[in-house]
Amino acid sequence: MLLAIDCGNTNTVFSIWSGDRFIATWRIATDHKRTADEYFVWLSSLMLMTRTEAPITEAIISSTVPRVVFNLRVLCGRYYDCRPLVVGKPECRLPVAPRVDQGTTVGPDRLVNTVGAHARHGGDLIVVDFGTATTFDVVDSDGAYVGGVIAPGVNLSLEALHMAAAALPHIDVARPATVIGTNTVACMQSGVYWGYIGLVGGVVREIIRERDRPMKVIATGGLASLFAQGTELFHVIEDDLTMRGLVLIHDFNKETA
Repeated sequence: MLLAIDCGNTNTVFSIWSGDRFIATWRIATDHKRTADEYFVWLSSLMLMTRTEAPITEAIISSTVPRVVFNLRVLCGRYYDCRPLVVGKPECRLPVAPRVDQGTTVGPDRLVNTVGAHARHGGDLIVVDFGTATTFDVVDSDGAYVGGVIAPGVNLSLEALHMAAAALPHIDVARPATVIGTNTVACMQSGVYWGYIGLVGGVVREIIRERDRPMKVIATGGLASLFAQGTELFHVIEDDLTMRGLVLIHDFNKETA
C-alpha cells in the first residue's frame, strides 16, 4: 500500500492508495511541532477504526511547510520501514521538468497538481487551487509547468480584513443570496465571494490572452465547489487532484528507477 501525504499550510491530508483506488483519506491540522509518534498514534487509530488493515510499504510526500518533512520522514522510516519520496527533492523525478526562470523553486503542491491535471485532461491547462493561497498553474501541451499566479487565499483575506478593521466580525465563506448586502455580514460575504469570482475570472482571462490559445480551466481545493456555483468559468472540478498527482509521480519514479 502507498501512503500519500500532502502537507499544506493549513491542513495535511493522508491517503492510502491500494493500487487502483484510494481506500481511505484523512485530514489533520498542519503543525510543525507534531512528532512522528503523534502522527502514528493518530493514523493507526483511524486505520483501526476504518478497518484499513493492509500494510503500508511505500510513501510519497508533498509539503509546502519544510519544517514538517523531517517528522513525516521519521514516521515512514520508523513505523512503515520505508523511505518516502519527497516531491521537490533531487531524487524525486517528474514526468516533465518545469520550465521556469533558472534558480526558481516551484512549490511541490503546484508540481503535483500539474502532473495530476495533465494525466487526466491533457495539456494547455489552467489549474486554480483554492488553498491558503489561491494559485493559478499553467500547464503546457506536453505537461510542463510553465508558470502561474499566486494571490491571497480566501480565508487569509477574511482574516486580514477582520484584523485590520476591528468593527468587522469573523465570517464564514458563503455564497450570499444577493450581491448587495443589507447587513455587515452579508456585505462582507458578497465582497469576498464575488470579489474572488472577479479575481479568478480576470486572471484566467489574462492568462488565456497571453497564451493565445484555448485553455481548459480546472478548479481544485476545498472551496472550489463553492466558487464554481457562481461562475461557468471552470470546465472541471477535481477534488482529489493533488493526491492523484502524488500517486502518478510515485509510479513514474518506480518505473524509471
